[in-house]
Amino acid sequence: MNIIVKASDLKYKYPRDTSNRDLPKFSGKPDPSPFNRDDLYDILPMLSAVMTALETDDGQILHLLEDIINTELPRCVETREEVFDFLTETVREALAGR
Repeated sequence: MNIIVKASDLKYKYPRDTSNRDLPKFSGKPDPSPFNRDDLYDILPMLSAVMTALETDDGQILHLLEDIINTELPRCVETREEVFDFLTETVREALAGR
């Protein structure tokens, strides 16, 4: 199952870094490139990858991921690979606690 997240699915609005729009985005691990948490074009493929890894298309999970990016994701977590791991692990822990 491959989940595609669109801007209209999101809870928050994000700036678009149009100058870097055509650069390669996250498509899986390994990916040591920096993650731009303030760029819609970086956020969409990341959220799609995490939702696919979690095997869910639940909008509440998507919004939880956004909340994590905006409030809990430490600034020291910089690479796309690190962000993917952090988001996936954090949501799995949250779901296990339900």
